[in-house]
Amino acid sequence: MEKKIALAMTGASGVIYGVRTVAALLARGCRIDLTLSPAAREVLAEEMGVTLGSPPALADLWPHPSGLTYYPPTQVAAPMASGSNRYDAYIVVPCSTGSMGRIASGTSDNLVGRMAEVALKERRPLILVPRESPYSTIMLENMTRLSRAGAIILPASPGFYHHPSDINELVDFVVGRILSHLGFSDRPGPAGWTPKAP
Repeated sequence: MEKKIALAMTGASGVIYGVRTVAALLARGCRIDLTLSPAAREVLAEEMGVTLGSPPALADLWPHPSGLTYYPPTQVAAPMASGSNRYDAYIVVPCSTGSMGRIASGTSDNLVGRMAEVALKERRPLILVPRESPYSTIMLENMTRLSRAGAIILPASPGFYHHPSDINELVDFVVGRILSHLGFSDRPGPAGWTPKAP
């Protein structure tokens, strides 16, 4: 069954997590409504050498972007800004701790935060993927508030027990965790940890 996903990228480092999550979802036939914060565009240029125009040429990042619709972060009338439009999940990857703080306090001023607030108020699946270190007490308190409100806090913390050979395998480990929470069994990257018999 086709899944409908609302996905946002913010200006946290590790934008490749968002790019590869979108690619993995498209490969599984998902429909994605996407927004990028202005800072996310800056990080895309810095970390991946991709400068998106306005409107962005999505094929610069995803060769076959059918099923993918982009909305500017200022477009508060976008479908994901309303609880009347149902999505199977809402994902912010990567999620800056600033965005997380605004979501936790209900003071978002763009489409990124608004879609997350919609997910929380409608009790729908919300996955936030922070990539920051270390975490301050305030950041941890915001994560706790969001977790209590129903969000899944899924830090971009790749595993190493599968002996990764390159960065892509580390990234796909985290992407695989995201997809597992969406109910996909054919996740990218390595399988989960397998305990050994005594």
